[in-house]
Parts: sequence; structure tokens; C-alpha cells
Amino acid sequence: MAVLPSHGAVQVGIPCLYRFQVLPFLAPLTTIRRASGLSKNPKNSKNPKTREAPTKKTKVRTEFKRDDLKNAMQFSLCDAMRYIRAFEVGRQPTSSKYELHVSLKSLKNGPVVRNRLRLSNPVDTSQRICVICPPGSQIAAAAIRAGASLVGEETVFDAVKEGRIEFKRCICHSDSLQKLSKANLGRILGPKGLMPSTKTGTVVKDVATSVRNMIGGSEYRERLGVVRMAVGQLGFTPEQMQQNIKEFMGGLKKDITLLSEKISKEIHEVVLSSTNSPGFTLNGDFKSSTSVSTRELAIN
Repeated sequence: MAVLPSHGAVQVGIPCLYRFQVLPFLAPLTTIRRASGLSKNPKNSKNPKTREAPTKKTKVRTEFKRDDLKNAMQFSLCDAMRYIRAFEVGRQPTSSKYELHVSLKSLKNGPVVRNRLRLSNPVDTSQRICVICPPGSQIAAAAIRAGASLVGEETVFDAVKEGRIEFKRCICHSDSLQKLSKANLGRILGPKGLMPSTKTGTVVKDVATSVRNMIGGSEYRERLGVVRMAVGQLGFTPEQMQQNIKEFMGGLKKDITLLSEKISKEIHEVVLSSTNSPGFTLNGDFKSSTSVSTRELAIN
């Protein structure tokens, strides 16, 4: 009968494989020990210290984010004009313009507000207007008398294809709409916002009236929940600015009411700025108790 060697002793003639190999009866214990260890994924771990907190799903905003105006500084029209004039010192009265920014509470994917408005005190009277109509006709003569700078059909089409777009607005007579479509100018005038269309009201029968309305008129469109439009020149008096702002806000409110009843748009903030100044939130008042005289705000 063979005797197993004691600790530290080796019996000659018996192989010592048990020193280098895992004995068969210990293999199940090794497997169990490895399976009961900690998982590499901390989310499935039973240890609260290594377990990650569940991530919360963020809600997607359906409306544009707007600041709280409860503690915001707000100014009367005369005070805002006074501070803006300080940023425009040394500039010509016609070189800089007042701009009104109207912030709306609106849906991100909803319809936008856009229109064209002729103010009582025109801001830009130097617009070059192109009228596409039969050359040499009474329609062309009436457009020129109304103030159009470019009139014709083929001559206008050739100039646009050559890259000579020397006008800021373009309207088309209804009789020339078919020729305009065949000229295929949409890829050139479309990105610039100059392509006449019935949706924008630039395809008309009475071109003379449209030209007179465009001269001195301003266009506004909602972008990212904000409507911007130039409402005056730097040389305008506070009374002229007040009249233009009232007309613009009245037209904007009217356009909002013309939308569907299911669409809700509310005016959140009205900001006045200029070409080189920051914006000043208006409180709706014309003057305050500390406002200077309106004569001091007039620039000759």
C-alpha cells in the first residue's frame, strides 16, 4: 500500500502532477467562484456603490425657450432711443436704422407669420424695383411712372442669366407669367427671394399700384419665433417712431389672428435696437418721468 507524501516531502517513483495541475474534484469549485463574482457591467451589479443611476429621459421642447421678464429692465420709447443714440454718435442720420424685434410664444414646427407693410414714415425709399411686363406697352409706361427702375421681359431674363441682378424687388404682370416660367429663373431668383409668385402677391394685374406700395415698404417674416423689421431711420423723431411702431404691431397682430384657431401665437417681448447698438426691451410707454424732451432726440 502506497503512502501519500507528507508536506514538503516527495516520494521517489510517484509522479507529482498534482503540483502543476488542478485536481478534477476542485474544478467545479473554481467555476462556481468565478460565476459568483462581480459582473463587469455596473448596471447589473448588486452592489449599490457600483450600480449606475438610471438615466432620465429629457422632454423635447415643442415651443421656443423664452426668458422671464419679471425682473428684466424695460424702457420707454424715448429712453430707449436716447440710449441707442449714444451708440450711434457721429453717424449719418440715414446710415443707421432702428429695428424692432418681436419675440413670440410659438410652436417650433408651426406656421410662420410673414407679410409686407408700408409704413407712414418710409424707412428705405431707394429700392430698385423690376417689373416683368410686355415692353413698350401701357403697362410698362405706368410702371415707370410709378417708380420702377427696370421694365421688360427678354431683356430682364438675359440680364438675370448673366448674373446682373440690379434690383431688390421683382413683380410680374399676369400676362407675362407664362414667359417667366419658360425662362426658368427660379433657381437664380428663388434663393434670393426675388422670384415672383402668386403666394407672395408679386404676380399682379395692376403693376403701378404694386410698385407704389413697394417703394418705402418693408417686409417681415418670423424666424425661430422672432419677427424683425426696420421701423425707422436714426434721424426720425420719437413721434415718427411711435407711429411706425403702432402700425407695425397692429399689422402683426392682425396677421396672427388670421391664422388657424388651433394655432396659438402670443407676443412675449418687444425689443428696439439699431445697426450698432444692443437691444432695449420696451415697456409700452412713450415717455417716462425722467425722459428728455423729444426735441433733444431729433437729429437734423
